[in-house]
Amino acid sequence: MANVSDSIYEIRYLDELSQKNSFIHKLHPLVKLIVSIFYIIITVSFGKYEILSLTPLTIYPIILFTLGDIKFFPILKRSFLVLPVVLGLGIFNPILDREPLLTFMNFAITGGWISYLSLIMKCFLTVLCALLLISTTGINNIAIALRSLLIPKIFVTQFLLTYRYISVLLEEIISIWTAYSLRAPEQKGISYKSWGPLLGQLLIRTYDRAQRIYNGMVLRGFSGEFYQDKIRFSLIDFCYLVIMIVFLLLTKLYNIPLILGNILTGV
Repeated sequence: MANVSDSIYEIRYLDELSQKNSFIHKLHPLVKLIVSIFYIIITVSFGKYEILSLTPLTIYPIILFTLGDIKFFPILKRSFLVLPVVLGLGIFNPILDREPLLTFMNFAITGGWISYLSLIMKCFLTVLCALLLISTTGINNIAIALRSLLIPKIFVTQFLLTYRYISVLLEEIISIWTAYSLRAPEQKGISYKSWGPLLGQLLIRTYDRAQRIYNGMVLRGFSGEFYQDKIRFSLIDFCYLVIMIVFLLLTKLYNIPLILGNILTGV
C-alpha cells in the first residue's frame, strides 16, 4: 500500500515543481513542447552503435535542471523506473549480435553490447526529457500547447483527463485496500479469491467517481476547450527556441565528441 501512496506523491510532486518561477518555467509552453519533441526525435534517430554521439544530448537536461531550479536526484530516480522494461527489451541484443566492434583492455566488445547500451541511453534521455517537460511546464500548459499545434480537442482532453484521473484511481485503490485490511487484519496481502470481487468493486467505484467528476466539470462550464490568459511569445522565447534547435541539429550532423577529441589531441 505504501507503493500506491508513493505513486500519488510522485504525480503531485511533478505538479508542484511546475509551479516554480524560474527562467525555464517562464518560457512559453509551446516553445518547451516543440524543443522537447525535437529533442526526442533527434535522440531516437541516432544509430544503434552511436553511443559517443549521444553524449552531447545530456547537455539539454543539465540546462533544464540548472535554469529550472530542479533537484537532480528526485527526477533521476523517477527516470530509472522504466529501466527494467528497457533491460528486458534489449536483453537479446548481446546474444544476436556477436560481432566484435572494439577492444577495451584486451576484452572484445561486441556490437550487441554497444547497441544494448545505446538503447538504454536513448530510453533514459527521452523519459528524462518528458519528466522535465512536465516539471517545468505543467500538464495544463502542455495541453494548451498541444491545442496550439492543432492537435484535435478530443485527444488533448483524453490526455489531460487520463493524467488527472490516475491519482483518483490510486485513491480508490487505497480506500479498497484499507477497508479490506481492516476486515482481515491478520491476513498478509489480498487472497486470490477476493481479486475478482475487489476488481469489480474498483471498476464500479471509479466509474461512479468519474461520473461525479464530469458532472462537476460540466456545472462549472466545461465544454472541452482550454481557457487561459494569453501568453505572449517574447524575444527570449524565440531565442531559446532557435538556440536549442540549432544545438540539437549540430549534435545530429556532427560528431561533437570526436571533433573535440581531435582538437585536444592536435590531430
